Amino acid sequence: MAEMTYTIRLTLNGQPRTFTVTQEETLLHLIREQAGLTGAKKGCDLGECGACTVIMDGRAVNSCCVFALQADGADVETIEGIGTAEAPHPLQQAFVDAGAIQCGYCTPGMIMAAKALLDRNPSPTMEEIRQAMSGNLCRCTGYEKIEQAIAQASEIIAAYAEQNGGKAHGN
Repeated sequence: MAEMTYTIRLTLNGQPRTFTVTQEETLLHLIREQAGLTGAKKGCDLGECGACTVIMDGRAVNSCCVFALQADGADVETIEGIGTAEAPHPLQQAFVDAGAIQCGYCTPGMIMAAKALLDRNPSPTMEEIRQAMSGNLCRCTGYEKIEQAIAQASEIIAAYAEQNGGKAHGN
């Protein structure tokens, strides 16, 4: 018996997209295998490590725990949608500048969780940063440099917004 498929539509990194998915397919699988975006990583596959974190409708989510069907009509943002090598997002640059990257496996998920935080709270306290990042695990860098990078990016984004009439960074 053939497995039933469904057509879903979502906005992926600002672009309207249509996908055919099965009932069991996760958003992570859709992003990696159908959309070809490999920034979100399959780590624990249980929603415990945060390597698969993306932003869905403004919230950081573990894409391994979201069925693709749940993303129908959603706005989904991945690491590939927030900067380029030539013009990195302030979070990406801050992670580099602060030495918050070692192996890089967790970094896309860390940056997306941090972006979701800064999108809703541009000036978080260190405790708010720690809380927002509590679902993302890193086995290499430790967390101090990651927290410093987020705080540094917060200052850069706030300065940009101040110079541009309250508008946040464009990426």
